[in-house]
Amino acid sequence: MDDLSPKSMSRRPSVPWRNSNNRVRSCGPLFTETDIQNMRNGMHASIYQFQGAHLDEVDGIAGTRFAVWAPNAREVSVLTDANHWTHGRNALRPSDEGIWTGFVPELAHGDAYKFGIKEQSGVVTERSDPFAFFQELRPKTASIVYDMSDFVWQDQAWMSRREMTDWMAQPISMYEVHLGSWKKPTDGREFFNYRELAHMLVDYCREMGFTHLQLMPVSEHPFDGSWGYQATGYFAPTSRFGTPHDFAYFVDYCHQANISVLIDWVPAHFPIDGHALARFDGTALYEHADPRQGFHPDWGTAVFNYGRNEVRNFLLSSARFWLDKYHVDGIRVDAVASMLYLDYSRNAGEWVPNEFGGRENLEAVRFLKDFNVMAHGDFPGILTVAEESTAWGGVSHPVYNGGLGFSMKWDMGWMNDSLRYMQLDPIHRAHHQNDLSFRMVYAFTENFVLPLSHDEVVHGKRSLLSQMPGDHWQQFANLRMLYGYQYTMSGKKLLFMGGELGQWHEWDHDGEIDWNLQGHKYHDGLRRYIGDLNELYRSQGALHELDFSGEGFDWIQCDDSANSVFAFLRKGQEKDDFLVIISNFTPVPREKYRIGIPRPGFYSEVLNSDAGIYGGTNIGNLGGVYSEPIPSHGHKQSIEVHLPPLGIVAMKGKDHVGPDHAPPDCRLKTTNSPRRSATIPPGKVAVPPSSNNVANRS
Repeated sequence: MDDLSPKSMSRRPSVPWRNSNNRVRSCGPLFTETDIQNMRNGMHASIYQFQGAHLDEVDGIAGTRFAVWAPNAREVSVLTDANHWTHGRNALRPSDEGIWTGFVPELAHGDAYKFGIKEQSGVVTERSDPFAFFQELRPKTASIVYDMSDFVWQDQAWMSRREMTDWMAQPISMYEVHLGSWKKPTDGREFFNYRELAHMLVDYCREMGFTHLQLMPVSEHPFDGSWGYQATGYFAPTSRFGTPHDFAYFVDYCHQANISVLIDWVPAHFPIDGHALARFDGTALYEHADPRQGFHPDWGTAVFNYGRNEVRNFLLSSARFWLDKYHVDGIRVDAVASMLYLDYSRNAGEWVPNEFGGRENLEAVRFLKDFNVMAHGDFPGILTVAEESTAWGGVSHPVYNGGLGFSMKWDMGWMNDSLRYMQLDPIHRAHHQNDLSFRMVYAFTENFVLPLSHDEVVHGKRSLLSQMPGDHWQQFANLRMLYGYQYTMSGKKLLFMGGELGQWHEWDHDGEIDWNLQGHKYHDGLRRYIGDLNELYRSQGALHELDFSGEGFDWIQCDDSANSVFAFLRKGQEKDDFLVIISNFTPVPREKYRIGIPRPGFYSEVLNSDAGIYGGTNIGNLGGVYSEPIPSHGHKQSIEVHLPPLGIVAMKGKDHVGPDHAPPDCRLKTTNSPRRSATIPPGKVAVPPSSNNVANRS
C-alpha cells in the first residue's frame, strides 16, 4: 500500500509499474505534505485538482491519471470501452489515505469511464466518478474524461469589477430560472444548448431589467423530477444542455452583458442511486451509517456526514470548483435548515442528539462556516445565499461575529406572511394588518432576500396569479400590489420565471413557461410593470442602498387597518434621498388620503401600479402633488394623495419646486377627470367616490 506524500513517492522505482493482469502505470506524487495535512484536517478545498480524471503524460505516453477515495474497497479498477468494461484490467493502486491512483495510457478527452469497486464482500459495483467534470446524459451514468484548460475567458473586466463591488448596497434583482423549462426548442430537440440559452436569457434579462440570474441546480442529476436538487455530479454541469465548455460560455456571455450568475448548490443530501455516492465502497462513506443521521425522511435521500474530513473536503472542493472553474458569482445553498437541525422532520426517537444533548448539528454548523470563510476569502465579491426557513440567528452574520457567514438569507417569513395576506379577500384584510407590519420587527436582523420562488408555484399551490382573490381584474391588480410591495420593501429581490407573465397554471418542469400569454393586454401590462419596477429599483438608491439597515426604512403609518393602507419611507445613503411608498390593499379608491412627509416640496409620482399601461384604471395623482404645512403622522408637512384601488404608489420629493415647474411627464394619461380615466374594466369594483357601493365596501 502506497503513501501519497512526495517523500514516499520519491522512493518508488522510476520504471512504469505493471503486472500481467494490469495495464496501469504509476502517476507519480499527487499531493504535497501540505495537501495531505489539509485533507486530514478536512480543510482541503481544491482536491478536484488531483482527484477524478486528469489528462496527463507519463514516460512520453499520453493518457489519463485517476484518483478516487474508496478506503474500504478490496480493489478498484478503471472500466472503459478499451477494456470492455471489465473489472481488474486497469486496476488502481491503494494508498494509506484510502485514495486509489493510477495512469491509464491512451485514454483521452471525451472517453467514457467508470470505477469498478470490489467491496469487502467480493461484490463488484460500477460507479460514476464523484469528481467527474462531465457525465453522460441520463439514463446513461458513465463519467467522461474532460479537459477544460483550453477555454478562453473574456470576462476579465467583469471579474475585476465584481471583486471591488459592495453588493450589499447594490440593486440585486434575481430572475430564478430552471433551464430545462424556461423555453423549449420547436425543432424536435428536448432542450436548448447552454450557448443558445445564454443569448436568449441575456436578451430577456436586459429587456426586463433583472441584474442577476439565479439558476436552479445545474449539477448533473439522474431524475428530471428532482429539478436538480438530487445531484450525482458535484463537479459536472448537466449534459442536458451541452458540455462544460458550453456552460463556461453561458457564464462568460452573461458577464460580458453585466449580468451575474448564481447557482443552486445542494450539500444537504444526495440520492441513493446505485451508480453514485451512496455506500460508494460498500460502506457508508459519504453518509452516516446510522439512518437516524444518514437518511432524510422527506426526500428518501442520504445525508452527508459533515464530521468526516474527507466528506468536508469533497463538499468544500465542490463549492470552490464552481467559483474557480466556472466563474459563477454566487452560490445559493439549498435546504440549510435541514442541515442545521438533527431532528429536522424527525419524531422523538428518530434522531441522535449532539455531544451536548442538543438538536443542533454542530458538524454541519462548522462546515457551513468553513464554506463561507473559504468562498469569501478566495473569491472576493461573490455572494453566498442561504435558503434557511427557521429562526436560527446570525445566518448572514460574519463568522468572526459568531454567524454562519452567508452574504444573505431568504426571508421565508416575509414570503409566507405576504402570500397569506394577499390570498385573503380584501374585505378581511383589515383583521390581518399585522401579517405585513410584523416583518419590520426582525427585518434588519439578517441580510434578507425577498423570494417569490419556484417553491410557491408547485405541488398544487397554483401560480401566483391564481392564488390572488377576486375577479380577473382584481387578481392582476392584487399581483401587481404584491410585486410592488416586494420591490419597495427593504431587501434584495427574487422572482421565479413566469411570474412576470402572470401565468394561470403552476410551474411544470416538463413544459415551458406560458409564452403564449404574450399579446394579451393584462399579461403584457404585468410584464411591463415588472420591467418598470426593475428600472425604478435600479435607478433609485433609496430602494437598494440601505436594504440591510434600519436607517433605510421608516414607517409613516402601519396601523390604518380600517382602510388596509400602509405607508413608509425608503431612504438612501444621501440624507435627502428618499421615496414615500403608499399602498392600498382594498379595491376601494382612497380619495384625498393624507400622509405625513419629512420635508416640503413637490412629490412626483414615480410609480403607480394602477396605470393603464399595466392594465389598471388610471387612478393617480397627475404626476405629483405639493406638500402642505399640515401636520400628520408625526411630521410637520403632509401630502394629500389619491390612492388607486388595489394599488401602490411611490412618490419622490423635489425641494422648492413651484407650481410653474411641475414635471410635465405624468405617467398616468387621464381623460375626463383630474384623477381617473373614463374607462373602468368590466367587473371592476372601483366606482366614483360618491357611489353607495364604495361607501358600503369601505
